[in-house]
Amino acid sequence: MAAPPPHESRTQAGKGKTRPRWVAWLRDLGLVALVVVAVQWWQARDLAQASAPPLVGLLTDGSAFQLANSEGPTLVHFWAEWCPVCRLEQGSIDSIARDHPVITVATTSGTRDEVAAFLATEGLNFRALLDEDGEIARQWGVSGVPATFVVNTSGEITSATQGYSTEIGLRLRLWLARIMHQPNIAS
Repeated sequence: MAAPPPHESRTQAGKGKTRPRWVAWLRDLGLVALVVVAVQWWQARDLAQASAPPLVGLLTDGSAFQLANSEGPTLVHFWAEWCPVCRLEQGSIDSIARDHPVITVATTSGTRDEVAAFLATEGLNFRALLDEDGEIARQWGVSGVPATFVVNTSGEITSATQGYSTEIGLRLRLWLARIMHQPNIAS
């Protein structure tokens, strides 16, 4: 059977109804979303779940830090100075830190002075906890960076992801943690 002439429409060539182009795009978008979700799940499978491990150490300014659940949902973000994906996210993390509790963990990124110099050079204002040897990252199950957690006011991890996350996605996770853990006023 010969191919239809190029000037014939797909409907005539196929002798039936064709689906609009947007249906194929929607199908393809759904497949891409499914692959992204599956990859994110696979990457996050070893991350800490349920109760957040302790998060205690020194910040780049030399002050002591301990994760306090009373601040509200807190974004805990593990990153490294040498990580190119972390650099892509750092503006989003800095923006979120302006209006939500955020603590970042600079894992295997050098000394206090080196991490502080990096933050200053990049114009970043978020708090950074030092994890020079990666011990804090191991306690949280982090085997690669970036890794991001949302910890609610009860100290429970409500979201854990490894790899790039968008600012909108992180803000949505913080919002969900806030609304899902509202105190029961009727009690």
